[in-house]
Amino acid sequence: MIQPAKHLRIGLFLISLMLAGFAWTDSEPASFPRADGYRGIWYSNQPSKDKYIYKYSGGLGTYCAKHFPHAIYAPQVNKTFFVFGGTKGVDEKNPLLIMASYYDHNTGLVPKPVIVMEKGTSDAHHNPVLCIDADGMLWIFASAHGGKDGFIWKSRKPFSIDSFEQILKKEFTYPQPVFMENFGISLFFTKYTGGRELYVNSSVDGFDPQKDVKLAGFGGHYQSSGSYGSKRATIFNWHPPKGGLNARTNLYYMESNDFGQTWTTVDGKPLTLPLGSPQNDALVRDYQKEGLLVYLKDLNFDEKGNPVFLHVVSRGYESGPENGPRLWMIAHWQGDRWEFKKVAASDHNYDMGSIYIEDDGAWRVIGPTDPGPQAFGTGGEMVMWVSLDRGRSWKKEQQLTQDSPRNHTYARRPLNAHPDFYAFWADGDAFKPSESQLYFTNRDGTNVWMLPVKMEEDFQKPVSVTLEKEQ
Repeated sequence: MIQPAKHLRIGLFLISLMLAGFAWTDSEPASFPRADGYRGIWYSNQPSKDKYIYKYSGGLGTYCAKHFPHAIYAPQVNKTFFVFGGTKGVDEKNPLLIMASYYDHNTGLVPKPVIVMEKGTSDAHHNPVLCIDADGMLWIFASAHGGKDGFIWKSRKPFSIDSFEQILKKEFTYPQPVFMENFGISLFFTKYTGGRELYVNSSVDGFDPQKDVKLAGFGGHYQSSGSYGSKRATIFNWHPPKGGLNARTNLYYMESNDFGQTWTTVDGKPLTLPLGSPQNDALVRDYQKEGLLVYLKDLNFDEKGNPVFLHVVSRGYESGPENGPRLWMIAHWQGDRWEFKKVAASDHNYDMGSIYIEDDGAWRVIGPTDPGPQAFGTGGEMVMWVSLDRGRSWKKEQQLTQDSPRNHTYARRPLNAHPDFYAFWADGDAFKPSESQLYFTNRDGTNVWMLPVKMEEDFQKPVSVTLEKEQ
């Protein structure tokens, strides 16, 4: 009599699951769990055995510079969707959480963020990026870091973060997906096939491994990509044999105007892929001859579709004043030549910001160019710089943060950015593990909001930290 009763209990349990909305044949839940607030991952890389502790470290929820985009404005629903590296807690083992959320421009509220997956690591290189297709489906790319554990998730409903399905597991690091009208998803990424080598997948879904195209592989590279109409472009550096990634230098640029079928230099000269030598037609500037390192930040385009690239140059990879100042530079293609101009200077190679090209002719750079409380550590105080002459001269327009307890890091530009959610970043102590909070600002830099750390309600307003300082 015991066995039939046991079967009856199991049957009743399965019926209760079905009534509750669970599909017992599907391993993924009908809705995903929610965190009770917004808390970013803290991460460090390469101990330096000096007073600066690490090569770089801090609140890196919107890291890496080679991940893009972290946020996208969707006018169809008037929401800015965003993803970030969250955390189970500062002292937890393997704390990284792949998080998704949105800011509702109609209500001014954010929901409790969704936990898409627990990545099983503390490494912020595994942070996610976002893509939205023509049907409004959200695609989340949770990066690997040199391995085959990159995951691609797709929302079950348009413009919804409630539930996702795992599409596949694939080898990709530093993902940079973008949906291109009349084509599909184009994905730039890196494989560790011989150092860090650059790839693009321009199949309509960007996922078929058989269609991965190698762009460059002559020692190792980092890349930053962008798109303008039907143009897909990438700018990248080189890791020379002596020094490797800590000696990263040079700038290279290539573009495709036929959805990745052929690739050319900025002035239309055909390129044969993969590029196999440091001296090639894609070379923009030989920074190695100048003794300078190159740290990639953001690629954008002017009103004619000419590339504008933000990068930082320095004299060495180690933290501290000896390798400063770190110069924030733009490279702008003029139609017949590249023009280089200085925007600002900061105190760390991994100070990361974004460049905006606006319809009214204004150019903006948002980044941590002012020293923060952990001087010569990653990040600092956020500043907005503005140029009204197409990048030839720059003026500090707004001080976005000041008197902060922790350095602010990695200001990210949303695709199709809405004026009320114009840059997205995190903070964190640059020298020791700490909590990390997440922020965004408006286009004018007149207000900065902090996403709620602890939420008592399902939806809450972000906290205006600008108003708090004024009180």
